[in-house]
Amino acid sequence: MTTTTEQNEKSAKDLTAIIAELGPKFADRAAGHDEDGSFVAENFSEMRERKLFSAAIPTELGGGGVTHAEMCQVLRELAHYDSATALSFSMHSHLLATLCFRVRNSMMPSSEPALRRIAAEELVLVSTGASDWLDGSGVLTKVEDGYRLTGRKIFGSGSPAGDLLLTMGVYEDPESGPTVMHFAVNMHDDGVTVLDDWDTLGMRGTGSNSVQIKEVFVPEAGISLSRTQGDWHKFFGIIAPLAFSMIMSVYQGIAESARDIAVEQAKKKAEDTMVQNQVGMMENELLTVQMSVAEVVRLASKDTPATIEKSNLIFRYKTISTNAAIRTVEKAMAVAGGAAYFRGMGLERRFRDIQAARYYPLQEPKQHRFSGRIALGMDAIG
Repeated sequence: MTTTTEQNEKSAKDLTAIIAELGPKFADRAAGHDEDGSFVAENFSEMRERKLFSAAIPTELGGGGVTHAEMCQVLRELAHYDSATALSFSMHSHLLATLCFRVRNSMMPSSEPALRRIAAEELVLVSTGASDWLDGSGVLTKVEDGYRLTGRKIFGSGSPAGDLLLTMGVYEDPESGPTVMHFAVNMHDDGVTVLDDWDTLGMRGTGSNSVQIKEVFVPEAGISLSRTQGDWHKFFGIIAPLAFSMIMSVYQGIAESARDIAVEQAKKKAEDTMVQNQVGMMENELLTVQMSVAEVVRLASKDTPATIEKSNLIFRYKTISTNAAIRTVEKAMAVAGGAAYFRGMGLERRFRDIQAARYYPLQEPKQHRFSGRIALGMDAIG
């Protein structure tokens, strides 16, 4: 009899082989998508055909049974080939990881039906959490058996290929006050429009368009969580390690690929002591990224309680790894010299793509205050 562990090991090996097969094709397309700002639709289609979007769903629910740590490794490797594809995939992947967490921990309402459907139809999930965060956005109006949602969601990575938007809206509860509710929206609903407004410095192929929502019905039974607007909720303690272990694995992969390009260039002038010093500094920065992200992946791979202390660690590691990843690519540019300024080498694109790591919550100034308040024995949010 084949054990679950053996099945998972086989699935992980299969997934590694798929990335090794698809990755070079994604790399060949990356500059073109960056040039015209087009979504990596063909890459998503090929990933869908190979069932990558359901790889992390437990086998008993129809998925590939790949572990969280293995998915982080996949995202890191994918980023070696194409930053945009890897980042869009990480947004789907961390939402999926949250649904899997809910099933493992018997949280209600159960996510099992959603996971079975995602596995059966290879659905793509789209997140709005980075822009919504504690306050949420979008207006919920009470109607019979549910609500109507109207609003505009930004940073919808993968939205051109999306099937389900995992989002939130704000309901002005007459008794409890502003209440944020979490739910899924069908991206193919007539009231949902993906706006073609993603025109940015980097990560230009992610398709992170805004999503306009007008009077879309949200059934009462579809509400997975209700919380007080602006307050810290244990939900964020659950999603933070799952999300940032995956997102930062992508940025680690970008930093590693920039380092590899720079080292190849540096070999042409290896006897130059200045180059040797610059390469050494770059290696130190990259090691900081790798150690920080590895710790976030470790924390995310265990279903430990969602404490504020754990969240504090995650956000600190996120800031440390972000800054070190950016510095790694900056050092790579210096190592490669003037040639790095030309687009053909690929460092210039990685330099632009790595900047996006700055903009996820908690952004560095907010993380400093968050961690400072905790160190001082205060409430994290105030």
